[in-house]
Amino acid sequence: MLTKIAGSGALGLREQLGKGLFARVAGPDGPRNRARIHGTPGPRWFGPERPIRRVHSDASMFIGGLSALLLQSLHPLAMAAVAAHSGYRGDPWGRLQRTSTFLATTTFGTAAHAQEACAQVRAVHERVRGRTPEGESYQAADPHLLAWVHAAEVDSFLRAHQRYGARPLPEDGCDAYVADAARIAAELGVVDPPTNREELARVLEAYRPELRASAQAREAARFLLLSPPVPLAARLPYGVLAANAVSLLPSWAARELRLPRLPVVDEWCVRPLGSAMTSAVRWVLAPSRPGTAPAAS
Repeated sequence: MLTKIAGSGALGLREQLGKGLFARVAGPDGPRNRARIHGTPGPRWFGPERPIRRVHSDASMFIGGLSALLLQSLHPLAMAAVAAHSGYRGDPWGRLQRTSTFLATTTFGTAAHAQEACAQVRAVHERVRGRTPEGESYQAADPHLLAWVHAAEVDSFLRAHQRYGARPLPEDGCDAYVADAARIAAELGVVDPPTNREELARVLEAYRPELRASAQAREAARFLLLSPPVPLAARLPYGVLAANAVSLLPSWAARELRLPRLPVVDEWCVRPLGSAMTSAVRWVLAPSRPGTAPAAS
């Protein structure tokens, strides 16, 4: 009897925590969006067997997403656009909710809904333009900037999944994930996006001369890592995820952002805690519909 009561209490706690996390990440329209994404009949860009579904439905996305934001910030033009137009400081949860809904729609939704979501993002990008503090002009719809944002995101998501995911992809599955992500990138305006890891590595390396940690990038890193908009009770779990997002960065990127990394601490403390925290998030989200993105659906 006591075992049953304890089990029931654990399930109740998991459901409560899961609902709270879902509400934070998916927003007030989360249940309606989830029903629309998964309940609408019609062809999808990606079938149930595609690796993009496995990657985007895993709790490792929480670490991969944070790491992607840090890496993307190293392009001064991309960072200037984010600082001026994204509202990441004034409405960080709203930005997260919009991003997670986009990922869920394009990964799991119908082809028609995915194309609609991409068209909406393209329209927003067309309006985002301006100048950096140094006077250099930028436009979010610039295919060159879009290609950097895409490459940094795909690389971060994939590396997070391979390190923290419940079921890391085999070698050919990693290439297939990059190819799946290229389908979405092309709809967003990226020209010839990479379709395998070798091409992805070449793209990332080609951008190195353009990358540096601007004052805006370091300010964004401080906000994400030291002043996150999370309740006090969630600061410790968030801190573990954030430390692992830094650990996931290429070493040159961490140095550029002046983020401390000690290999011994990484190996024996940060990564094990990251694996444990990812498992905990995965457990919390377990009541959700299987095969859906933790960030939005």
